[in-house]
Amino acid sequence: MNNQVKSAARVLDVLEFLSAQTEPVRLNELVVRLGFPKSSAYGLLSTLVARGYVKKDSADRYSIVEALRQGFGWVGGFEGFLVSVATPIVEELRDRVDETVFVCVRSDNQDARLMIKRVSTQPIRYDSADHAFFLGYATVMGRVLLAFQPADVIDAYLDSVEIKAFTAISLTTKAEILAALEKIRRDGYGTIIDEYAAGGAGIAAPIRNADGRVVAVINIATVTPRYEAQRDQMRAAVLEGAERISSRLGYRQTPEHSDKTPQGDA
Repeated sequence: MNNQVKSAARVLDVLEFLSAQTEPVRLNELVVRLGFPKSSAYGLLSTLVARGYVKKDSADRYSIVEALRQGFGWVGGFEGFLVSVATPIVEELRDRVDETVFVCVRSDNQDARLMIKRVSTQPIRYDSADHAFFLGYATVMGRVLLAFQPADVIDAYLDSVEIKAFTAISLTTKAEILAALEKIRRDGYGTIIDEYAAGGAGIAAPIRNADGRVVAVINIATVTPRYEAQRDQMRAAVLEGAERISSRLGYRQTPEHSDKTPQGDA
């Protein structure tokens, strides 16, 4: 007896077929090779593109997201999965606000490690190196990730680093940074204006997994005048982006997490 669910089997057939291809393929080629009705194949591909597992290029050709080829199995581990589900949302957010958008995860030393970057098209814009790390105590992405760590982890980290000033208004004491982390937990997002780079501003929100743990952060990075003029729109956009990515990772809001208290290490 065949207990396969036809629709689920077809999704896997498409992913397995695309993962074996060295070049992007057109819809008609996939239809011929897999024997699917064209309308069904198009619907499956459109869904996979929208969910971040498949890419569609300017020539209407399809290919599997490269991150899914890496790591263990077809999902590429957690980071591959994060990249696959978050990238379409990051691109939509960048297009919506036309500002640079980052997604980072926590490194072992409590810095933020860049996973996704989509850069603004504006002539004056915020950017970073493709393989950047952002200081846990000094940047908005680092602080959002740090804020939801256990108190002993935060204390140990702040006691271990030399807190440096980057601009005239940088926070330079442990007490100031602890107060900033408390505000992030209370508000559910963090901001930095001219602290890390003069003329630069950022607003970031935590991304949670199915267990409610903060596993990543999404940030809109811009120049200070544009942030000041559009702070409400940017706040709404980054919170929506974080909520959508968290939902894709299996997170569902519960009373346990609604108070924004620390949920421990990821």
